[in-house]
Amino acid sequence: MSRIRSTDTKPELLLRSALWARGARGWRCQWRAPGGRIDIAFTRWKVAVFVDGSFWHGHPSKWQPGRWTGYWDEKIKRNMARDRRQNDALVANGWEILRLWDFEIEHDAHAAAARVTTVLRARQRGHISNRNRELGRIALGAPHGDEPAAARTSAT
Repeated sequence: MSRIRSTDTKPELLLRSALWARGARGWRCQWRAPGGRIDIAFTRWKVAVFVDGSFWHGHPSKWQPGRWTGYWDEKIKRNMARDRRQNDALVANGWEILRLWDFEIEHDAHAAAARVTTVLRARQRGHISNRNRELGRIALGAPHGDEPAAARTSAT
């Protein structure tokens, strides 16, 4: 596990490169925020972008509860619980949250960057409420199945 990167992963680098190409500026990497670190934080507009690994953050195609006994099952459950706590803390402080799967970015980084810049532009104009639409998550990539399946817009 010592070789598993937590920062500057391939999907993060692809997304940052695509954001730069789209003209997005002003983000901070691994920024400390309420609830933990944000992968890409646009602090001026309070937009938090997380690049979630499909295995580590419990995507249904990579992880099913009870499939592994012991450590790994509990580890991924803890990761998912931490993600929910972090989302709640950020929402309570007025942040907009986007959670993107690593495979979404690897498949089409420019489409993922377009989703981020769309939220940024809306936030700059004040069109998105701080409530993050219902459950504290924007429908663009909330990873933990708390929203209806129709609200999830990822390629699974």
